[in-house]
Amino acid sequence: MKLYSFFRSGTSHRLRIALNLKGLAYEQVAVDLRREEHFGDAFKAINPQQFVPVLEADERLMIQSPAIIEWLEERYPTPPLLPGDAGDRAQVRALAAIVGCDIHPINNRRILEALRHRFGADEAAVNDWCGTWISAGFDAIEALLARDPQRGDFCFGSTPTLADVYLVPQVESARRFKVDLARWPLVQAVDAACAQLEAFRKAAPSAQPDAG
Repeated sequence: MKLYSFFRSGTSHRLRIALNLKGLAYEQVAVDLRREEHFGDAFKAINPQQFVPVLEADERLMIQSPAIIEWLEERYPTPPLLPGDAGDRAQVRALAAIVGCDIHPINNRRILEALRHRFGADEAAVNDWCGTWISAGFDAIEALLARDPQRGDFCFGSTPTLADVYLVPQVESARRFKVDLARWPLVQAVDAACAQLEAFRKAAPSAQPDAG
């Protein structure tokens, strides 16, 4: 497998976690978003949308981290990232979707670049923008975690699921945008539990060969 990614990309981060949890080996190809390598013709030929990550596997080029993670779950079902019960799967998917649908898309790089260059936002304004949507999403996640009496150390149960795969990179992003995490103790506890696992530590931005 070959993974085209950027160390600080939240979507790349979540895919690295999923690959690591599945115990899959992959070669990383760095696409430096800071140098706008994703806008070059070479990468556009790989992904016409010009986003990371891209996973090359089974003679395919796969884009969009939700679709890739779904493919991983189907192609490599053990260990599972989704629980066996349909209602439990809906719960885990909802937690992941809060990040994947409601927080990350409006805080990703192209949105922040538009805020900076089209609307003149300085870094304080950018951080405030990101903090607004991270806080709204984390408030909901915290409440959902609190009302689950059977929850273990992770977002659902006692093993990592899709929800943790999505949450941990967003916590990393929250720190980068100087969001105070103190009001979400359960979110912090999940992040701390995940940090004890090698799959999450190896996926961290600081552990990537292109970090810097």
